[in-house]
Amino acid sequence: MKKNLPNLAGKNFLAALGFAILFAIWAAPGFAQQNNQKPLPPPPAQNGPLKFNTTNIVWPQPPAIARVKYLDYFSAEKKPAEKQQEVKKKSWMDRMAGVDPTAATKQNGTKPRFQLGTPYGLAVDSKGLVYVADTKVGAVFIFDPESKDIGFIKHGVDARFGRIFGLAIDDADRLFVADGQYNHVLVFDKNHKLQGQFGDGMLNDPAGLAIDEQNRFLYVANTGSDQVLVFDADNFKLLRKIGTAGKNHTLTDNGNFSDPTNVAVDKDGNLYVTDTMNDRIEEFDADGEFIRTFGKNGDGPGEFTRPKGIAVDCDGHVWVADAGMNRIQIFTQEGYLRLILGEFGWLPGQFQAVAGITIDSKNRVFTSEQYMGRVQMFRYITNAEAQKEYDARAAELAKAGQDDKKLDAKAPSAPAPDAQKSAQPAPGSVQAASKPQ
Repeated sequence: MKKNLPNLAGKNFLAALGFAILFAIWAAPGFAQQNNQKPLPPPPAQNGPLKFNTTNIVWPQPPAIARVKYLDYFSAEKKPAEKQQEVKKKSWMDRMAGVDPTAATKQNGTKPRFQLGTPYGLAVDSKGLVYVADTKVGAVFIFDPESKDIGFIKHGVDARFGRIFGLAIDDADRLFVADGQYNHVLVFDKNHKLQGQFGDGMLNDPAGLAIDEQNRFLYVANTGSDQVLVFDADNFKLLRKIGTAGKNHTLTDNGNFSDPTNVAVDKDGNLYVTDTMNDRIEEFDADGEFIRTFGKNGDGPGEFTRPKGIAVDCDGHVWVADAGMNRIQIFTQEGYLRLILGEFGWLPGQFQAVAGITIDSKNRVFTSEQYMGRVQMFRYITNAEAQKEYDARAAELAKAGQDDKKLDAKAPSAPAPDAQKSAQPAPGSVQAASKPQ
């Protein structure tokens, strides 16, 4: 035992020496405080989640006339007013005795909150309620944008869901849900009661849905067969097919598709299809005749990287969710780019795998993101509203004594939704006119 004492003493000596050197370095001038500066005070404590002022998030930026305004987002149930109690883990004694440590929590009325997993399809009913098809959760969420309350159409309770994607609601508030696993479309009445289904034996991985109220057509993007199927919206009889099946997603010519995922209809009955793997939009008339196509693969203005959701606003603009580029691009009917909003991120107006988009009668625009698990809500500023703002600004400048040349030079620009065709740029380019038309 005595032979080991010198070794232990040596180790203690080295340890003490090392500690002394470290202390000397730490205490040396300039190590903890460089340039004799005082240390920065700690950041103020943040009570609750980080908050943003979202009241003035618009596109395009001032001084241009705003055409899109951010409003809000939805992702989960509204938090209960009472304070959440911590849920205790179940011990082995509880398991042996059959005691549930969460019983007290349940008695107090608290419960786990439901939140979006991978939302895709969107629709809005006549009451302004927002319906969201969630593929991961296997349910249709129903959000009230005003109260923030939430309801559900649940798998195993209200219906049997597989992988649900597209949603559409008609003028009678009937809800249509495309199920890509069971290859059919489910139909619910205005009270969310299952009425029936159709498309069995005809559909192959159906996704996006759209309803032409005037012509009574129900369009289904039948992704698996590279077609769009057209049904009677009342008796669900198959009327026709658009596109060629059996080519294994290889067709690139006009009028055919490679993985069509979503559809939209304008007020004239024209059909718009996101031809996702061909990175373009194809347009057809109400008879299914090809009209035009716009877009191509790329990351520039007017180009796409896996376009998915598509919608048409009250002024005829075509809104496209560019999933790969995490942005929304807005075009005229002819495919001329008017505005781009969004980029990758988690802030308001940013996106992560944006998938679905819909626009309601109040000009509210809803988008779904699969990686963020949220739905964002925007407000589209119509042509008439933009014109009114333009006229007000012009009157202010005129009152200030500005002549016409100064007015044209200083008036804020706004995307012109319907500029004359003779003055239109090539498809895919960006143009902003000084006056909404």
